Amino acid sequence: MTVRRLAIAVAVLLGILIGIGAFTFVYARGASYLGNNPETCANCHIMRDHFSAWVKSSHKNVATCNDCHAPHDLVGKYVVKARNGFWHSFYFTTGNYPDPLRITPKNQQVTEGACRYCHTEITEAIEHGTQMTGDDRDKLRCARCHANVGHWVR
Repeated sequence: MTVRRLAIAVAVLLGILIGIGAFTFVYARGASYLGNNPETCANCHIMRDHFSAWVKSSHKNVATCNDCHAPHDLVGKYVVKARNGFWHSFYFTTGNYPDPLRITPKNQQVTEGACRYCHTEITEAIEHGTQMTGDDRDKLRCARCHANVGHWVR
């Protein structure tokens, strides 16, 4: 194969990949995931119960999905959103996901950080008041006792 034919083949392949990616981004309403509108999370049918539960929750008036499920720094937020967006689209496209959904360990860490970010005074008082060490602090997770806060789907 000549260099010119190889270049054409690579260009065609890239064009196809970019075209499929652009179509998928538009079809899946990809731009909506760049913002903070909680209704975006209900774009996928499996998330509708989670959205409905959030609407009834104590956090509805003070927190969006991103406030609890994305880091509070700009770079971290979009890194997590990109990672989750890729894997969510992959699993929802292939249909290979648990039903009901379960939070991943990485996303559980992000959510724990968000709880502690917004409730710093309380969590620091608990940790200080009980003289917790690093290991004990790692074992204490907000959702361990407050699993139904934010949203809860049976």
